[in-house]
Amino acid sequence: MKKTLMSLGLAVATLSACSPHIHLDFLGQEKMAEVVLLPSPAKDKVLMIDVEGVITATVATGLFSREKNAVSRVYERLERAAEDPLVKAVILRLDTPGGEVTASDIIFHEVLRFRERTRKPVIALMMGIAASGGYYIASACDLIMAHPTTLTGSIGVISIFPNVEDLMSKIGVKVNVIKSGEEKDSGGPFRDMTAEEKKIFQAVIDEYYQDFLNAVTAGRKGKIAPEELRRIADGRIYTAPQALRLKLVDEIGYFGDAFRRARDAAGLKEARLVSYTYYPLSQTNIYASRLGEFSTPDEKALESALSLLKTGFYYLWLPQGR
Repeated sequence: MKKTLMSLGLAVATLSACSPHIHLDFLGQEKMAEVVLLPSPAKDKVLMIDVEGVITATVATGLFSREKNAVSRVYERLERAAEDPLVKAVILRLDTPGGEVTASDIIFHEVLRFRERTRKPVIALMMGIAASGGYYIASACDLIMAHPTTLTGSIGVISIFPNVEDLMSKIGVKVNVIKSGEEKDSGGPFRDMTAEEKKIFQAVIDEYYQDFLNAVTAGRKGKIAPEELRRIADGRIYTAPQALRLKLVDEIGYFGDAFRRARDAAGLKEARLVSYTYYPLSQTNIYASRLGEFSTPDEKALESALSLLKTGFYYLWLPQGR
């Protein structure tokens, strides 16, 4: 695969040198461009922003990557939308199982900040999955709409602490740890946790969980009572109809319904639907794939699986965690 990518890179460089007019869209533009996804004679715009995959603040390092990470992607687009007086509303389209606690919280905060300083409505549209951190972000929006087949919920926190003690023992490797305090290596991969260490990490989990509940309570104020939210927020996922009955979402619909809702919230009869992208030749309609790093699906799947093994705290639906 590395040889293939190297060959591809050389081919691109050669083509670029021989013919400066050739442009391959997977390379991406140097600057983010606005593209119209649904045209209209109206000048006013509704902006669509996608939040896809595992939510992380880790910097993307792909050979052809133009996007930094999920946090940077959303922030950059909200900042541009705030400066454009013709952008009257935003659709935040979510297709994510969640991700890092901090990354999810930053996006949540930036959506709230955008709403407060611009008074422009933000509509959350859930696609295949908008669980855990995805739902956390949705709760910052003015209205939450779920696709009929959405899976959402998974309100809760999970921490991941790999343990390779038995593996190290089998291959005859020992690790000497010199530390300044008894708990300095707690959560490390080279030994089991003590009962006291589990209590320490459980306290962190409980605090993050309460932050999650507080965010949803504020976002669903007048719709879900705090005691009812705690009852249903046991980490399980819900289908769209279940979430609607539990008042976790406001409506069930398709993209056209979310677009109409965004226009209504902004007081618009008509509007153009636009997005901001580094790949303007590829983003041609509302269902066109967004290009990111140039890699194969197998590589992406492997990369995502490995990233989930990192020690940390997540607002993440992780069914393989047990």
